[in-house]
Amino acid sequence: MYDEAKALIENAHTFTIIQAENPDGDSLASALALEEILGDMQKETFLYCPVEIPKYLRYIKGWDRVETDFSPHADAAIIVDTSADVLISKVLETPGVRHFLESHPVLVIDHHTTASTLSFDHTPLNDTAISTSEVIYKLAKQAKWPINAPAAEHLLEAQLADSLGLSIQTVSPESYRIAADLTELGAHVAEIEERRREFMKKAPEILAYKGELLQRIEYYLEGKLALIHIPFEEIEQYSDKYNPSVLVLDEMRLVDDVEVAIAIKTYPDGKLTGKLRSNLPVSETIAGYFGGGGHPYAAGFRVYESYDKIVEELLNATEKALAS
Repeated sequence: MYDEAKALIENAHTFTIIQAENPDGDSLASALALEEILGDMQKETFLYCPVEIPKYLRYIKGWDRVETDFSPHADAAIIVDTSADVLISKVLETPGVRHFLESHPVLVIDHHTTASTLSFDHTPLNDTAISTSEVIYKLAKQAKWPINAPAAEHLLEAQLADSLGLSIQTVSPESYRIAADLTELGAHVAEIEERRREFMKKAPEILAYKGELLQRIEYYLEGKLALIHIPFEEIEQYSDKYNPSVLVLDEMRLVDDVEVAIAIKTYPDGKLTGKLRSNLPVSETIAGYFGGGGHPYAAGFRVYESYDKIVEELLNATEKALAS
């Protein structure tokens, strides 16, 4: 698996590095780390995401190098942090992109354990880890590629972002060893956290909106499931300033008796997205009922269905997951 990824990268000169349409700290920082690593190998990279990088992620230096226009002038593509067609639907709908992916080598680097649903040939590099950046780190170490200080910082940023600061249940001893190595290479948790906290500051209107969201939380399954609905008009109004679901999800799962917290967003085209956080290792299982995936304690999904119908199905899926 690592040998195939190494060969693909070493046999190409220019790369388009692709993030899904729901970029997060892991996907963004992993893409930027690859840019650094490949740059030191005298390779050219184009960073692509079909949506603007959200403001809350802009503490990660280099975010402004990510383009929303796809560049076909590459020998190969690298997709980071997803192995699902549904999470790159905007990418695939962009004219010329599917043809590019079907006619060029594609490497997929991911740390999710769910099976790939990508509808084009690709070389998978999927390994169990808390972040895609850990997989990139292991690839670079095995291939004996240098990791410079900016790359180390991005790899550590991704680790911290996808593990709540190395605090989630799936963090392994290897994760701490990787973090220590990245620190020796020039990354510093304190500097990353200082920038992140600055960008996490909220305007008074966002704090007021958070209060509204907290009042709208609904509880099901004898209080084990906490649910919040975020309609499109609120997504339009607040998302550029702060991700609405991120405002309340962690607090929802810290309520007495709650085991699963879910935020559902609804869109005018009928699309509905769900973001899950849980205290038990069931998030990935629940998301899997809807074709989604993620981690045992954090996952997501996307469907085209009515809100009332999805709530009914979520109750059944959550009840089954908690009972298993």
